[in-house]
Formats: sequence, structure tokens, C-alpha cells
Amino acid sequence: MTVVHGRLGGTGLARRVTIRVLRFVTLLVGVSVLAFVLILNSPVDPIQAYVGADVNLTDEQLERLRAYWGLDRSPIEQYLAWARAILQGNLGTSTLYRAPVAEIIAERFWASFALMGVAWVLSGLFGYALGVVAAFRRGRPADRLVTGYSYLLSSTPAFWLGIVLLMIFAVWLAWFPVGLAGPHGVPADEVTFAQRLHHFVLPAATLSLIGVANIAMHTRERMTDVLHSDYVIFARARGERGPALFWNHGLRNSIVPAITLQFAYFAELFGGSVLAETVFSYPGLGSTLTAAALGSDVPLLLGIVLISSAFVFAGNLVADLVNAGIDPRVRSRL
Repeated sequence: MTVVHGRLGGTGLARRVTIRVLRFVTLLVGVSVLAFVLILNSPVDPIQAYVGADVNLTDEQLERLRAYWGLDRSPIEQYLAWARAILQGNLGTSTLYRAPVAEIIAERFWASFALMGVAWVLSGLFGYALGVVAAFRRGRPADRLVTGYSYLLSSTPAFWLGIVLLMIFAVWLAWFPVGLAGPHGVPADEVTFAQRLHHFVLPAATLSLIGVANIAMHTRERMTDVLHSDYVIFARARGERGPALFWNHGLRNSIVPAITLQFAYFAELFGGSVLAETVFSYPGLGSTLTAAALGSDVPLLLGIVLISSAFVFAGNLVADLVNAGIDPRVRSRL
């Protein structure tokens, strides 16, 4: 009987893994098709973007370039040719940077990953802390301050907040540089860690401040429910107050949904990173995605779209796994 149970458990696990893989493949196919259709209907001519607006080409030269890049074929043939190359590990060549797409993504990915990673950690820690403070001080000035702050930031676009921080701290106060990931004109291998950190502060602060709002409000409501529960009322009757009440009852009953929500924040975090990197000219995937879209760089744009979709899917998957690891009731639904 035990063996049969193990087999069933193994079969169930394999089935769930297979479903996850099929979802991931379906997501990539759907996103790639949608992105490809949008690019084909874009008003930007990729050939003109490649050669430059000031260059006049003859019709024969244009046809040669279209044949070289495969743009003379039908949309279905173009997509299938690109998909076959992807399956072989070839993301193509960027028409904007004249370099392999895989190399560009690998170079820019770690810059974006560092930015999003720091913002993800800081927004989670500060958001959870503010939510706890607001719940324990519900109806008081501290609660109203946290609530007002969260509502204000939740309706603030990332690019607008980035521009405000740029104007205040880079232009008016001159505490931080205007943009980039290092001093202008200095080779990347000669930029010191302190210089990189100096350029890193404002983009990271922009993403962190935006991400605080959701986790703070969610934690506030969850902690409020915990504080009004029967077991907390009984604990208060026994004399538990303040930090002891939080550590013994509030933390373990509010941290699980906060962690789940924070992992699910990956998609929004990447979207905010695109805007923040563009504002600060930060050389990550976000600013590269914007440049590829404006320059109609089809291979680079599709490559970044696929990588970002995989990144978001991985974030949601980790959120489910963490939630299942902490809460056994969720495991059966994975």
C-alpha cells in the first residue's frame, strides 16, 4: 500500500511539473506571436531605422537589404524562421547594435537584475514594516501617514517619480549623477564600485518607493485581521503587548501572504524597471527594450520579450512554491 501511495504521489508530481512546463511553453509562444504581430504592424520601417533617416537608398538597395534580413518573405515564414533559430539557441543579430542578441541580453541582464533585486528586497522589507506599524497604530497619525503615502505612490507612475527624484537630487541638490551606470567617458572596466553605487542609488530608490505601497497596504489589512482574531484577544488578556504580541502571533500569520505577494510583484517590477531605466539612461534590459522598440530592432525586441516573460513566469512559480512550502494547504493545488 505504501508503494502504491508513493507511485501515485510521484505520478501526481510529474503531472504537475508537466502542466507547468506546458504553461510556460504556451506563454512563450503566445507572447512571441503577439509581439511579432505588433512589430509587423509598427509604423517604424526596420530598414530605414537600420541605415538611418538621412541615408537615401535606391529601390534595388532596399530590396537587397530586405532580402538579407529576410523581410521579403511572408510574415508566417519570417516567424517560423525566427522560431527555428530560437530552438537552435540563436536569438539572431541586433540591427541596432550590430551584435548577437544573446550577447547584448547577457550583458544588460545583470545590470537590470541587480537593480530589480535591490528594489525587490528594500520594497518588501520597508513595505512590510510600514504595514505592521500601520496595523498596530490603526486610526492614529502613523496609520494615516502610511495609508496616505501608499495611496499616493500606488497612483504615481514610475517614470514621473524618477523625473522628480532626478530633478531634486541630481539637478537641484547635485548629490547624485543625472544618469548612466558610471561616469561619462570612463571605460566600464575602469569604473569603481563606489562610482557604480553612486549612479545606482536614484534608479533603485525609484523602484523601491513604488513597490512599497502594495505590500504595505496588504500587510496592514492582514495584520489588522490577525490583531482582531480570537487567539490574539486571548493573548492580550494574558498580558502580551507590543513586540511580544507581534513575534508570537502577528509575524507568522502575516508573513506568508506578504512573501507571496512580493514574489508575484516580479511582473510589475520589470515594467517599472523599463520606465526607470529609460529615465535614468541606466544600461539594463529596460532601456535596451525601449531602444529596440523605437529602432524597430525585431530580433533584439523579441529576445528581450521572451527573456522578460520567462523572468515573470519564474517569479510567479517561485511565489507558488514558497507559498506551498510554508502553507501545506496550497500544495495540493499546485
